[in-house]
Amino acid sequence: MYPLFRLLTCTLGAMRANPLHADATGSMSFRCRPWDLDLFMEMNNGRILTLYDLGRFDFSIRTGLMKALKKNRWGLVVAGSTVRYRRRIRLWDKVTIKTRVVGMDERWLYVKQSMWVKGEACSSVLLRTGITERGRVIEPRRVIDAVGLEDWQPTPSDWPKAWIDSEALRPWPPQV
Repeated sequence: MYPLFRLLTCTLGAMRANPLHADATGSMSFRCRPWDLDLFMEMNNGRILTLYDLGRFDFSIRTGLMKALKKNRWGLVVAGSTVRYRRRIRLWDKVTIKTRVVGMDERWLYVKQSMWVKGEACSSVLLRTGITERGRVIEPRRVIDAVGLEDWQPTPSDWPKAWIDSEALRPWPPQV
């Protein structure tokens, strides 16, 4: 089940928090709850991806993106991701999600997120994200202009750039 209560508290918290510039790293925290756990008593990998959604919601509210989305009736979409899990998240751990836009091209915005417990990285994800209008992905430049960041052009570092390039080689539809 989608964590609707967390979505509500995340949204209210983001609305009360200090605004962020699009170049900044957003941060939000929460506790691992019993319903986040799998049979091995650690946070479920599917739940981790869902909670990363909330980190992006927090970031979009605090940067002003959410206002532009509502005003223009735009939506958000994830078109690809790669995840690395390294440390278990256990019941009652205080988890901090960090979110940052790390690149942009003519169609996509690239977002890097990570989860931390007691100063140690537990997982990270790199996402290809888009903004949609009437079911189609629109140019990020339109969105950036609507938010008032006309001169903003995030350039991916080596690793995100290599991932972007490698995804262009990935066959679609999949063979298996």
